[in-house]
Amino acid sequence: MGYLRGFIPWIVAGVVSSFDWRWGAIAGLVSGLLLLLQDRFRGVGLDALILEISTVVYFVVVGAVAVADPGSALADHTDVVSFGWLAATAWGTLAIRRPFTLGIAKRRTPPEYWDMPEFVRVNDHITSAWGAGFTFIGVSLAVCGAVDAPAWVGIAAHVAGLAGPAVFTKVYPARAQARLLAAQAPVTAVPR
Repeated sequence: MGYLRGFIPWIVAGVVSSFDWRWGAIAGLVSGLLLLLQDRFRGVGLDALILEISTVVYFVVVGAVAVADPGSALADHTDVVSFGWLAATAWGTLAIRRPFTLGIAKRRTPPEYWDMPEFVRVNDHITSAWGAGFTFIGVSLAVCGAVDAPAWVGIAAHVAGLAGPAVFTKVYPARAQARLLAAQAPVTAVPR
């Protein structure tokens, strides 16, 4: 579950924003910067920190707006905007053929697998799952806000939109590896 570490700033910002959105943005930025710097000092490459970098950029922008204009309409829509940002990060990295999960997966995978098309394809699918989850949450929250849905509907959207990709991330690589190994297994003669 180490891949969930990249979501810590979002969680921190969400909790602190319940008191004041300005402090939430600042807390998200500070926690995001701390995690990014910690990883860089550990020698983690920038390709493995795409989510963290995107997070810091988001909180710089939102934090600047929050501090400059505390009464901004953005204050009432940061939930939708944040998941839109995360979705754009996921879909954008797929569009440039550098899925954000690729660098994360390289942290746990021996280098001899990194250039295999199957390895990249697995990460394309995992990044797509996260992009779909983020998009689902963002759209669901926008609809909930438009129709004034009860809070539990938004909470359910969060749970579904995050649990689905998390389970997929946990299960899919092993299944893809098993399929690959089965396809590479030598064919043995069947006795008659």
